[in-house]
Amino acid sequence: MRSTLVLAALILVLLLSAGSCRARSGDTKGIVTITFWHSFVASTVPALNDLIRRFEEEHPSIHIKAQYVPTGDGLIQKLVSAVQSSTAPDVSWIHSDFIDKLVAADAIYPMKVFIDGPDGMSDEEIKDINPGCLEAGKWRNALYALPMEGTSLALIYNRGLFRKAGLDPNAPPRNWSELCTYTRKLTVDFDNDGTMDQYGFHVPVFPASGELNIWMVLQWTPFLWQAGGQEFDTARTKSMFNSEAGVQALALWKKLYDEQDFSRFGIAHDIGFASGKLAMVMDGPWNLPRYRAMKDIDWAVAPLPAGPVRRATYLAGELLAIFKQSEHPKEAWTFVKWILEPRIQAMFSTKSGYLPVRMSVQGMKEYTDFLSSDPALETYVRQMKSGEPRVQLDAHRVEVNRVLAEAIERATLGRMDPSKCLDEAAAKADQYLNE
Repeated sequence: MRSTLVLAALILVLLLSAGSCRARSGDTKGIVTITFWHSFVASTVPALNDLIRRFEEEHPSIHIKAQYVPTGDGLIQKLVSAVQSSTAPDVSWIHSDFIDKLVAADAIYPMKVFIDGPDGMSDEEIKDINPGCLEAGKWRNALYALPMEGTSLALIYNRGLFRKAGLDPNAPPRNWSELCTYTRKLTVDFDNDGTMDQYGFHVPVFPASGELNIWMVLQWTPFLWQAGGQEFDTARTKSMFNSEAGVQALALWKKLYDEQDFSRFGIAHDIGFASGKLAMVMDGPWNLPRYRAMKDIDWAVAPLPAGPVRRATYLAGELLAIFKQSEHPKEAWTFVKWILEPRIQAMFSTKSGYLPVRMSVQGMKEYTDFLSSDPALETYVRQMKSGEPRVQLDAHRVEVNRVLAEAIERATLGRMDPSKCLDEAAAKADQYLNE
């Protein structure tokens, strides 16, 4: 009995000693770890690593644990599941389309909690954030996320392939008509075996049920705008993407898809471009580090070709949200606020290719000097003035995206009538809009 009591006492002493050692160790280090989920593509991860390294140097008491998660519908599913299992990150990189679901799950803080707090942001600082990017972080006029960076969509083309096709390498297509003409001239079956060896234009059609359906809809929407259309009515209770403008936009994609027999093209757009199999692709500035590494290709960036009504592209970006399950919301806010500093925005833009969301950055000499030496990024930055944010819905944006993606897939890959596909998609979308 005595030996048992002695053994129990010894175990208790050891446990208490271990606990006190852990406490002292933590107190000595004084480091708080913030888990940060993101979906940055491989080409921008080096810039992200530099960003985190610099933050930790300036904030030695905070460690950022960055974790990659696949983007698309899977990201929101993973986030909601993490909230339900109490394993949510401190901060996550999200799309604006996800905000309604995260608010419904009571998962994220309203940014007002931090902006109006002791280490908040002034009205002048908030007004310096690009209005379109800031609006993307709102749900029913309440701000739930702040933009980390801006994105847009432009045309990237191979000047060398233009020359070989007898096209002026300094004159990319200016409108839909020229886009079709250039695509035909740049699509070639060199060995006459019935399969194209070179494609003129990448038509971004992906499975509607897959992770890239949002990316497909994002790229199609500017064509809808270029034809004079809109996604929804002002009350956001009725779909408008099946208007004549929408039919024109989808018919254009179908034409480009069919004329190139594009269903035979089976590799990623950037790989196709790097291999010389693609002459023109639409892409965002986040992939600029990858294109800059293509030393053997003479490439350039141009605005998207104008449609029958006007020129248009989207202005979007990823947002940072702070989760209510975070044990360190104060430190999480420190990280978010720091990223929004103009000097950090300028640094991250030049390294990653993403666009700065603080408007004052475009007046900084070191940034304008960089743009003068990098016409590719300069084209994207110039487009920010004419870029348009996508409409925010109160609910079901993810579901409406999928419905529209199904229409695009059926009209192109399924070779169905664009008007019928869009009408059927609008009917389904309206059910979501009016729930």
